[in-house]
Amino acid sequence: MARPVLAVTLGDPVGIGPEITARTLAAVAGEDGHHGVAVGDTEALRRGARAAGVDAEVREVTDFSVEPAGPGVIDVLDTGVLGTDLPAWGTVDGRAGRAAVTAIETATRAAMAGEVAGVVTGPINKEAIWEAGSKHLGHTEMLGELTGVTRQDTMFVVRNTAVAGHHLRIFFTTRHVALRKALDQLTAERVRNSIDEALTALRVFGTDRPRLAVAAVNPHGGENGAFGDEEIEHIAPACEAARADGLDVTGPVPADSVFHQGLTGRYDGVLSHFHDQGHIPAKTYDFDGTISVTVGLPILRTSVDHGTAFDIAGSGRADHATMLSAYRAAVDYSPYAPAIRATYG
Repeated sequence: MARPVLAVTLGDPVGIGPEITARTLAAVAGEDGHHGVAVGDTEALRRGARAAGVDAEVREVTDFSVEPAGPGVIDVLDTGVLGTDLPAWGTVDGRAGRAAVTAIETATRAAMAGEVAGVVTGPINKEAIWEAGSKHLGHTEMLGELTGVTRQDTMFVVRNTAVAGHHLRIFFTTRHVALRKALDQLTAERVRNSIDEALTALRVFGTDRPRLAVAAVNPHGGENGAFGDEEIEHIAPACEAARADGLDVTGPVPADSVFHQGLTGRYDGVLSHFHDQGHIPAKTYDFDGTISVTVGLPILRTSVDHGTAFDIAGSGRADHATMLSAYRAAVDYSPYAPAIRATYG
């Protein structure tokens, strides 16, 4: 589409999602080349705008094709779950969970139908969506069911690196499991598959000849088995197999240096092997600028990389920087929507 329309879900309506969505959409209102439309309960967004001190009109729209009104106007597609009866800020509430799920469903259907170029998701509360009857662990699993995809992966994008124009992408061999289980799941086959998935994602998102580094898991890369044998038994064989296939893969690289090397431009992507191995360096280096992209879906989806922050919800203290980064990343990546659909559809 000539001007990409992006669906921005509020997340949990009693968390900080409505506040950061209001601030983000107010900040970009009137910019040429894109149109962000909030998806959720209108009154929840209005309450969030008031809490955040956003001086903008919240305009209710009935579809995503409406023309933007310009500066000072935030558009919202009302999902009609809560009406004016909003739960209290910062509480786990099944109604709020249902509102969050409905917004995700609405935005995803629109992306699948080509009505929007992509989806930007606000943070949800897992307990609340479970109270609402959802059986999913979170966004990723829910989006997989909605799009008919059985496997998705997370790609962290660190946009503000030490090299102008260079974005570092971080991938994960395992996801939300205990560290002990993550190490048990580390096999040569799994690492090799993760290498292929990471390289595919890098190509889909515009890197023609991607350079991927594969992290080690043990100190100093295991020191030839002195500190662990995961590198010898699993990671190195997977890297060697990838190189034998002509792929630009380096590893295993000690984890205490590989992310620095990626941030300074040596690699386009880093494959980490467990949740915190990739999250900690990204969030420490650039918490506000790091965003999450779900790869493997037939739609473009970016997201904040933080939670609902119930402790400050409604106080006006929530920082919208990560949501704004996720939105701008979706604008940047919207030209790749056809390639995303063709690759993962």
